[in-house]
Amino acid sequence: MKTVLITGASRGIGRACALAFAREGYAVAACWHKNEAAARSLLDELSALGCDAELYCADVADPAAVEAMAAAAEKRFGHIDALVNNAGIAQQKLFTDLTAADWDRMLSVNAGGVFHTCRCVLPGMLRRHSGRIVNISSIWGISGASCEVHYSASKAAVIGFTRALAQEVGPSGVTVNCVAPGVIDTEMNANLSPETLAALCGETPLCRIGSPEEVADAVVFLCGGKARFITGQVLKVDGGFLGG
Repeated sequence: MKTVLITGASRGIGRACALAFAREGYAVAACWHKNEAAARSLLDELSALGCDAELYCADVADPAAVEAMAAAAEKRFGHIDALVNNAGIAQQKLFTDLTAADWDRMLSVNAGGVFHTCRCVLPGMLRRHSGRIVNISSIWGISGASCEVHYSASKAAVIGFTRALAQEVGPSGVTVNCVAPGVIDTEMNANLSPETLAALCGETPLCRIGSPEEVADAVVFLCGGKARFITGQVLKVDGGFLGG
């Protein structure tokens, strides 16, 4: 049985990924940080699907916590075949109002978390000459977004990281790809006004926002056998928002 480790698994896209992988027969190591109730609820859903699953609490910005989490997951499951770096934070703020602490926290979670988790999980994949890594970025990491300079920069860093690591570990049988969601129906976008959502839908060729499950479908595809010759790519799941 293959095992997937998913960060930020308790809600939104991470939760949808955990359930999607469970339905594909994977064992699931689900990393959460702040919402224990949501994590426990996810574990109940995974168990109901007959999935071998375990919860791990870790702040992905903390290297020691990530190292302990990854080691515990590998001990529990024996190996990690796929890694989904989904954990992230967002904040809307004028650039002139940003503090150094705002910048540092955003980069430490969204970009640093990807680095820490890959650093801990990749050695096992390299030893086995097999592995799939999918990093969750954002369309704002491609185009940039007003009032989200630090968020956009952190997600652009994830894209650069993905492309570079794919070049480095490809000869060892590990693929590294990136999914860049558009506007998705998650808690992260719950603060958007109805007017803003309507405007975003109007700019989207498919005329709606996406669901976490649609992002999860893309992630599962990139971890599967049909994507074995795909690496270093950024797959936009945005309903055509950014075009080509």
